[in-house]
Amino acid sequence: MVTQHLSSALHAPAVSAAYPMAKPGYGKRSAPGQQARVRDDFALLPTRERYVAGFVDHLPDGAAMSVKQLAKQLPLYGQQAISTSLKALSVAGHLRRVRCPVGAGDETRWVFRTFWSRTARDNEWWSTYLATETASRTAAPAPDTAPPPPWVPAEEPPPAGPGSPAVVEQVPGPTAVPPQRTPPQAPDAERTQATAPSPAYLALARLGRDDHRLGLSADDCTTLEPLAAQWLDRGVTTDYLTSTLTAGLPTEVDSPVGLLRRRLTDKLPPRLPATPSTPTDTPTPTRRLLVECTDCGRPGPPEALPDGLCRPCHTAHSAGGRPSPDPTQLAAVKAHMTNLRDLLKPV
Repeated sequence: MVTQHLSSALHAPAVSAAYPMAKPGYGKRSAPGQQARVRDDFALLPTRERYVAGFVDHLPDGAAMSVKQLAKQLPLYGQQAISTSLKALSVAGHLRRVRCPVGAGDETRWVFRTFWSRTARDNEWWSTYLATETASRTAAPAPDTAPPPPWVPAEEPPPAGPGSPAVVEQVPGPTAVPPQRTPPQAPDAERTQATAPSPAYLALARLGRDDHRLGLSADDCTTLEPLAAQWLDRGVTTDYLTSTLTAGLPTEVDSPVGLLRRRLTDKLPPRLPATPSTPTDTPTPTRRLLVECTDCGRPGPPEALPDGLCRPCHTAHSAGGRPSPDPTQLAAVKAHMTNLRDLLKPV
């Protein structure tokens, strides 16, 4: 006679082919190093948690992990029961919810992930693993050249069918480019290019056209050019140089070159310190993964949320109920209610 062993645990329904997938960067992601799937997985969990865990474990990476979607697929329990089960699975070491920024500058957005491990892990393991995830994301290349995030499956070309010839992509070699020839210049053009006036020389030459009292000869402009060039070397514009030299002129100028030499020397602006350039090898600031409390959704670093729960929710879970209120707050509420009752008493 064959003895049939029946388990009292509920069997989670098979994953529907139409189960929704999350957007790229969201949804389920399996943690590495899990043990092979066996019949007795999650045997130590309560019936409801074993039911939910068995279903989540068979979901593919990238599947939607919202409480609403899970409740639609698991008809035995509502959203509140599913939420409570996920919290219990987090405490048992199977699940962590995290959020992390992706992109750079104005393109930064938050990505939400639910990390899942069939093998129960302790808090130290989760903290180390999530720290490794942070380091790998920090070392990733810039958004414009970065590959898809590690939780987004890369698209692979379909395998060639049986008998299909192998396709070898022919990469053309470099094409030899003949050197460019510079057309010969006429002697006049070469002389004109060699004697092109500098911005300082042109600024001095235009002074006489703006104000006849400062008319300079070509020799005068050549003489004053080094002094004017010092102004431009210190970061001023030609407009600033011109306005400074022409401001407050006397009614008559006997020696324009002497007046301008004096002003170029006496009014020379100070040399400003060079602006330190931003080093190109500045390390990118570390962007840490933030673990979300599985119960209330409050974010925080992994080490601050043991069992995937924030401090208030962890206290409530450990006590088997809600955390006790602050005695000071209770006294304030009682005093306020007493005051209201006194005001309502008839005079």
